[in-house]
Amino acid sequence: MKGWKIAQHILWGVTIFLALATAAVFAAEQPKGVMKLYTSWPMQGAMIPEGTAMKRAVDLAVEHAGGMLAGYKIEVVNLDDASPVTGSWDGTIEAENAQKAVADRDAMVYLATYNSGAAKVSMPITNKAGMAQVTPANTYPGLSKPGHAPGEPGIYRPTGRVNYFRAHPADDIQGAAAARWAQCLGFKRAFILDDRQLYGKGIADVFEKKAKALGIHIVGHEGVESVDIDFRALLTKVKAAKADLVYGGFVIDSGGPQVVQQMKALGLFDAGAKFMGPDGLYSPSLVEQSTPAAVNTNVYVTFSGLPPDRLPTQAGKRFYADYKKKYNAEPIGWAMYAYQ
Repeated sequence: MKGWKIAQHILWGVTIFLALATAAVFAAEQPKGVMKLYTSWPMQGAMIPEGTAMKRAVDLAVEHAGGMLAGYKIEVVNLDDASPVTGSWDGTIEAENAQKAVADRDAMVYLATYNSGAAKVSMPITNKAGMAQVTPANTYPGLSKPGHAPGEPGIYRPTGRVNYFRAHPADDIQGAAAARWAQCLGFKRAFILDDRQLYGKGIADVFEKKAKALGIHIVGHEGVESVDIDFRALLTKVKAAKADLVYGGFVIDSGGPQVVQQMKALGLFDAGAKFMGPDGLYSPSLVEQSTPAAVNTNVYVTFSGLPPDRLPTQAGKRFYADYKKKYNAEPIGWAMYAYQ
């Protein structure tokens, strides 16, 4: 009996120890609460590849962080700021998305937007709420730098505090680099098109200013509406002006692919003209919506970063390898900025 009692005490001791240890581990694993990360960019129409790639990159970043940050569980809330009618970003929807984010007491950051014009809408909302807004894709300089439109960037900061950040170069660098590239490629006469939006017109204006300074003759500059996808009359004018380069300030859903397609149809490429565009066209959709042959030999696109497969750091290489493994797809350029 004595041995049995000793064994029983030992058993109870072990049981209590294991219970306490299990409780301690369980308590250690329990999050302090939820930390929500809101995203907002187009997830419809021509923007599906870019929107999906950025969403996947955010999910991968959360996975790499173990789903936790400072003891809080990370939850991602994906919002779509595109109109179901047009498939492009919509200011009213973007404002609603930003309001939803700032109204959520668990929201910590607003990862948005893709389009610079959309950022103009949401930035004052997040600024008033004191919420950080980080963009994976906005490149219009005036969102964070003075010297562009009157009052920028202060008009987007009603509190006077800075809450908006980006991790990539702006268009005052990219547009000028494109002009230097055009000069190096030997282009002499450029016709500029833009979609009249903040990003497209902004970078087209930067390109024009630098191109003129470099001695490239600008034979025309016209803005077009993204709903007008028939550019043949305008491109006939471009052809008559004997432009050897068409620079297009577009994003993938505002007319760029159609310009390339119609330049080919009208024989501009056969006549020796080429097309150059900014990183808003850095997408597989450019090839899919025009023709591979036309793009491969006649189109130049700038991008404010390195291709994902050429990222030099260990973190960059890990992102690229893990993205391909997880999704069985190549990450589109902007995905790495969403991951960061």
